[in-house]
Amino acid sequence: MSAASTPRDAAARPEWLARRERSNRLALALMAWVATTLGRRFARVLLHPIALYFLVFSPTAARHSQRYLQRVLDRRPGWRERYRHFHCFASVVLDRVYFARGQMHLFEIDVQGGPRVDETLALGQGAFMLGAHFGSFEALHAIGATRPGMRVAHVMYPGNAEMIQRALAAIAPGFAMSIIEIGRAGSTLAIRDWLDNGGLVGLLGDRWMPPTGTAASARDGGVVVHRFLGQDAAFTDGPLRLAQVLRRRVLLMTGLYRGGNRYELRFEPLADFSQPMIGPDGQPLPREAALAQAQATYVARLEGLCHEAPYNWFNFYDYWALPAPRGEAAA
Repeated sequence: MSAASTPRDAAARPEWLARRERSNRLALALMAWVATTLGRRFARVLLHPIALYFLVFSPTAARHSQRYLQRVLDRRPGWRERYRHFHCFASVVLDRVYFARGQMHLFEIDVQGGPRVDETLALGQGAFMLGAHFGSFEALHAIGATRPGMRVAHVMYPGNAEMIQRALAAIAPGFAMSIIEIGRAGSTLAIRDWLDNGGLVGLLGDRWMPPTGTAASARDGGVVVHRFLGQDAAFTDGPLRLAQVLRRRVLLMTGLYRGGNRYELRFEPLADFSQPMIGPDGQPLPREAALAQAQATYVARLEGLCHEAPYNWFNFYDYWALPAPRGEAAA
């Protein structure tokens, strides 16, 4: 479970940012053609050799997958479990094609917490949807298809998974994904304006970023360390800090892949910064204490999800590598 967070400097680039996603443009284009031309059933047959290929010929990702599985399963994983991890990831990537094309009839989607989304939309103040590289964030479009007034903007770094975004645009020309590029001048104001118009903002909060400004800026937040699956890991409090500055609700959004064509879409209340957060003594919490409480809740829920659905974890790098403590990088 989560422990008290510790602030860190972010002088070094995190491994996930330094590494390019292992993709081949021709292979991705071929997979997209198979998915759209021959259908999902045939495309899923190809997932088996694809998953096996990455398990055998992508040693770095395979090594970090094995280390994660050993933590979450509390034992050394076998080949079947390691293969299942890659196959689950490949399945979710494939289904992005069909979510982008609006082919929701292909899936059985169990939505839990939908009334919370409706209640939030009815307030007209917008809200943050905080997720992780866990399961399918794209499944959020499934609930949007049943709620015409629901508008979601994805906050992301411009170069992240750029190849996949181009492929989706090519296979689904009518698919309009609203994106707010973070790390650029005016991004915070763009997020605020989107929220003021009653929109939802989707972010992922499980990977830390070196700040582009001061470590205390609302846009970047800071790097905080929590106990996660038995060892300290670095997270960012940027999304929650931004929600606090803009005084908005935060819902935890998770799209669990349950195998086959089954997804479980969950919406859970995480924090409500539109009003003071109350501590155990019945008094309003100071700003930093309220932020730390929300961050600890997020990490604890993410850890619980890993135990519940371990193969939905899609961080194939050294997740427990920590940035230098404050002052150490400059020493």
